[in-house]
Amino acid sequence: MQLTYAIKFVADMDRAVAFHRDTLGLTLKFQTPGWSEFETGPTTLALHAASDKNPAGTVELGYTVGDLKALYAARGERNLTFAEAPHELHGSLLATFLDSEGAECSISG
Repeated sequence: MQLTYAIKFVADMDRAVAFHRDTLGLTLKFQTPGWSEFETGPTTLALHAASDKNPAGTVELGYTVGDLKALYAARGERNLTFAEAPHELHGSLLATFLDSEGAECSISG
């Protein structure tokens, strides 16, 4: 398993992109109104539009695993609670699990 994304939920995408690009000096990969990404080495910093479910300022970690279906099948043995079962989205298999603090983490595989 590898940490591949740190997702920051933001209220103002333009302001957040300008801060990370111009103030912090991160390299912008691309920007859209709902999702923007910065190059930060093996882990991508993604900015996502905030919502009622994910208020501005909160962060979600995103992981990648070789076989998400196998991890999901072994969730009981690993004491891993999924908030969302694996499903196809944008050509990828994605799911959501809860960490030790109850925070949602996304996972692809």
